[in-house]
Formats: sequence, C-alpha cells, structure tokens
Amino acid sequence: MSVAFRRESDDEHKEPEFELPIAVGPNWVTPRGLRLLQEEVARLDDQLTETTDEEARKKLQRRLRYFHTRQATAEVQVPPANGSIGIGSRVTYRLNNAEKTITIVGGDEADPALGCVAFSAPLARALMGAEAGESVEYRGREDAVAILAVEIDPETQA
Repeated sequence: MSVAFRRESDDEHKEPEFELPIAVGPNWVTPRGLRLLQEEVARLDDQLTETTDEEARKKLQRRLRYFHTRQATAEVQVPPANGSIGIGSRVTYRLNNAEKTITIVGGDEADPALGCVAFSAPLARALMGAEAGESVEYRGREDAVAILAVEIDPETQA
C-alpha cells in the first residue's frame, strides 16, 4: 500500500514538548525572590499530588522542573550598603523628562507593571553600580538617565 494512504496517528502531528527555557547567566535573586521560588515549588508539588489527568500532570511536572532548577541555582544578593544601585535597590530616576521609580530584582520576580525590573534588563544594567546624583548612558545617549534617589527596597528583603 502507498504511504499516501496510510493512516497516521494524531500523536504524530503534535508539536514536541520542550523544557521551559532558562535564562543564560547567573540566577541572582533577592531574599523575597528566593521565598517566591520556594512557594511556587510547594504550590506546584501540591497541585501535582492532587491532579489525576495525565496531560495536566506532564505540564505541572515540566513547570516543577523549571522552578526546581531556578531554586537550586538561585544566588541571593544583598543590596549594596554604600548607596550604589544593585539588586534589591529601589531607584527613582528621570528619563525623557519623566520621573519613575523601579526596583531591581531577579529575573523570575520581575514584573514591570509593578515596577520590578530584572537585573538583566537594559535599563537595570545601565543603572547598576551608579549612585544618586549621577547620570548614566542609556540607549547610546550620554547622561540619558538622571538618578534622583536610591534606597534599599524593604519588600525585597523579606
């Protein structure tokens, strides 16, 4: 019989399931970020024990592998005490005549809508190591970002 008339199973047309991508580089987190990773692992463990559907279990196991890896590789960072910007710092800055405040955090706890920016984001990389009163280069412009205030964000330390 010709291959053209062969009935293929539906499984042959499914996209392969890949692992969730893990960012290249260090897995720096705040103390709060480590706690959030631990809470997510516990939540997924609980869901996994309650789930009987095999497809749902596979998805949960995939997410659990990701968060186990992130938890195992997490390096807790203490914000710099000397007033320079680092992970866990809350920074008020001016860019394009607009004042904004962000907190620099680890990749898994980043949420730009809440003002939490990953340390690996271009803006955070430009700010790291600078201090209040300085201006830093951003997107090819010298003195593009004026740093107005720097403090340790207490929420990231709990």
